[in-house]
Amino acid sequence: MSDRVTVTEAEAARRTIRRTDFVSCNQAFIDCRTPGSDRKENYAMIGPGVTQNADQVVNLREPHGYNIGAAAMPSGITNNLHLHFTAEVFYCFRGEFLLRWGADGKDGELVLREGDIASMPTWIFRGFTNIGPDDGWLFTTLGHDDTGGIIWGPSVLREAEGHGLFLTSENQLIDTVAGDEPPEDAELVRPMTDEQIARLRTYTAEQMRRRVATADDLEYSPAPFLDSTLPGGGAQLALVIGYGMTEDMHQEPRVFNPHGHNVAWLRAEPGQGMLPHRHAETQVLLVKDGEWEVTLNLHDEVTVRLGPWDMLSVPRGAWRALRNAGDDTATVLVINGGDGRVRLEWDDEVVKAAADAGVATDHNGYVAPYALVPRTIGR
Repeated sequence: MSDRVTVTEAEAARRTIRRTDFVSCNQAFIDCRTPGSDRKENYAMIGPGVTQNADQVVNLREPHGYNIGAAAMPSGITNNLHLHFTAEVFYCFRGEFLLRWGADGKDGELVLREGDIASMPTWIFRGFTNIGPDDGWLFTTLGHDDTGGIIWGPSVLREAEGHGLFLTSENQLIDTVAGDEPPEDAELVRPMTDEQIARLRTYTAEQMRRRVATADDLEYSPAPFLDSTLPGGGAQLALVIGYGMTEDMHQEPRVFNPHGHNVAWLRAEPGQGMLPHRHAETQVLLVKDGEWEVTLNLHDEVTVRLGPWDMLSVPRGAWRALRNAGDDTATVLVINGGDGRVRLEWDDEVVKAAADAGVATDHNGYVAPYALVPRTIGR
């Protein structure tokens, strides 16, 4: 990788999206007037996702290989049945949600609680309702930059039509009550036929449960990285989707299939984290709890401090180090681009310190005893 990737203060600020920067849109989708869904708030932090409203605020439009957004819903409010062509992942950061799937929402149900992550299969209808007593919050990722849009359940389209809302094949929302008229030659989206729906795959509750990672399902590696035994290192990693950036050869993710991105929880005790490293994929750090300090660049360092629900997009190839800057255990969600493993490159000082501690990375990118890893010229 080039050594010329330097993140300026201005660029770091542009890539930092704080909780106070989130901007909601309550008319992002065709069900915005459907009773029981009309108080749903939608957010687009990184990439436009599948919003159907051209006025949706997007905090950072730069392509990452995935989109990050959120749905905020008061108690009792429903997100109606729809399907996606690319992977959709829910991250429950507050509240309790009843997740249901199938063309009529009756194939199965599961409850998501705070800290749970659910990966929804492509090409199945899904919807969810906030069944908790308070406002709920789901962050979401959608795989790839071009998601292809969204297909709504037949009943959703029919009810929306009764409220004067239509959708074009170009994913444009037409509000006839507000005076919109479909563009000339625009093709309106029609409900899927029974025959088309019958061809969709079905999932049992048991099959779907294997795509959910609760706190009890997480398996944290105590030594996932080359710096795990070094001062300032020591972060633990729990894989959720894909192998991501683990260097623990024994660690396996809960969900394996390609998403266009990988997801893991990273936690650390006060003062611990990850020493300087870099990799060639996009990365977003989304804080669940605690205070994190992210230092960018090896020289001309730029430091960003993140609190709960803040996120930082780290450019490909940029050096970065993470540290729990708070007084308690802190947790951050790490999202990297790509379907394969994310191979880390450590700062030379980290490599030397690890060698002195008796560890190295082998030729497959996993931590191994230093004495057993052959040294080659240029390595």
